[in-house]
Amino acid sequence: MYWNKRKVLVTGGASFIGSHLVDLLVESGARVRVADDFSSGKRENLAAHVKAKSVEVLETDLLRTENCEKAVRGMQTVFHLAALHGGRGYVDLHQALCAQNFAMDGTVFKAAREGGVEKVVFASSGCVYPNYLQTDVSQELYLTESMVGPPYDADNLYGWAKLMSELTLRAYHQDFGMKSASLRFFTVYGRRGHENHAVIAMIAKAFVKMDPYPVWGTGEQIRNWTHVRDIVRGMALAGEKIEDGTAVNLGSMERIRVIECAREVLRYTKHKAEIRLEPDKPVGPLNRVADNAMARRLLGWEPQVKFMDGLHDTIDWYFSAKDRAAVKKVLQEKLTER
Repeated sequence: MYWNKRKVLVTGGASFIGSHLVDLLVESGARVRVADDFSSGKRENLAAHVKAKSVEVLETDLLRTENCEKAVRGMQTVFHLAALHGGRGYVDLHQALCAQNFAMDGTVFKAAREGGVEKVVFASSGCVYPNYLQTDVSQELYLTESMVGPPYDADNLYGWAKLMSELTLRAYHQDFGMKSASLRFFTVYGRRGHENHAVIAMIAKAFVKMDPYPVWGTGEQIRNWTHVRDIVRGMALAGEKIEDGTAVNLGSMERIRVIECAREVLRYTKHKAEIRLEPDKPVGPLNRVADNAMARRLLGWEPQVKFMDGLHDTIDWYFSAKDRAAVKKVLQEKLTER
């Protein structure tokens, strides 16, 4: 197997997505190091691996050059997921913090090249796509990778930082020959998710029995929620197969309206509540769905988890893992913070 005994760094490896990637890499026999500042990542996500001594953990700030140099030392592949990031409320309301991601990405990339890392796999985002393409919910739109180009119109400073880092990695391959790949994640959900992301937020509101039950926006916003297991499987495949800095969508092509998700959460949890639409809340682009043809062609990848199946599994996890009083106490803050 490709990953067996391969030395791999996962930045942000204690996070929601990062910890699932660590699970997959350890299972595949990789020698994994995690670099995380634990500002949003959770130690419990890595606890089993730490106990088994199958993962090395560095608690570190990757905005500092010397920390990046230490983190990449001796590594063959770097999966760079560390970021100042949250859901729609966070990226809309914390522009300056999200802008720091470009500085972090550049520092990690430079250290990787100078440290002799063979390949960098970067966690990019659907936020790189032009806002002006995503305004009409009546259009059956599927975003293809080639749609990212002049005139650029990324989604907030979070999206601009991701876009600039994609272009930086591509330049590193062209100028220095460093192997790389960028994966554009589309609206990831699943176990270990955070309440500042839409699916977990809707589940949490049902968990604490909010009535009326608030739904941000008109509910007509369209998304292609993609399960975290599918995302990390795509990342591992890109780590094996892409070398030239190509950016590839990782996203389902299921088109789901926010209101449809909300209604299913209420139905499945048996929470009878009046839905209250909140059009003044941050909603982001109205029509964001990936075309995943390139991932199918280059990686042999396509999503395996249907949205409703994944949603039910995520609800089951949340309801069994969380304490209602504790969630109720902090939920309003968690909707927009890390």
